[in-house]
Amino acid sequence: MATSSIVTIGARWRSCAPYFLSIARIAAAFLIIQPGAAKLFAFPQPMLPGAGPAPLLSLVGIAGILEVVGGLLLLAGLFTRPVAFILSGEMAVAYLMFHAPQSFWPIINHGELAFIYCFFWLYISAAGPGPWSLDALRRSDSARSGMAPRSVG
Repeated sequence: MATSSIVTIGARWRSCAPYFLSIARIAAAFLIIQPGAAKLFAFPQPMLPGAGPAPLLSLVGIAGILEVVGGLLLLAGLFTRPVAFILSGEMAVAYLMFHAPQSFWPIINHGELAFIYCFFWLYISAAGPGPWSLDALRRSDSARSGMAPRSVG
């Protein structure tokens, strides 16, 4: 009898996985918006002490645009797969250009966040947004109207 209840608990826990996927996407999107806002608006503080916003068409400014716009789209779960793929690439570039030349080890080169974001966004680009997303809402609306669902998110 105890084994049966453990199996039931395990099955219930596994059934929560899609919702945890949505929660993880939302949490990571909230976090990636912040360095983007610091780059673009010097909010909640500038990226460098005493500095202001980065020039929009600089490498840092473009990264800020990707992080703010991409982060907002991922927060809402809209166009999740392509946006997550783009942000995964941005984080790979950030890691390889700015962190990896300092040291092989992420803990030494301070690239832990760029490294984990790269692989987390790559995972989200494959796994999708989860059920709590505008992409899921768009798919269910398409299914109700009899149209074929789009494969965007």
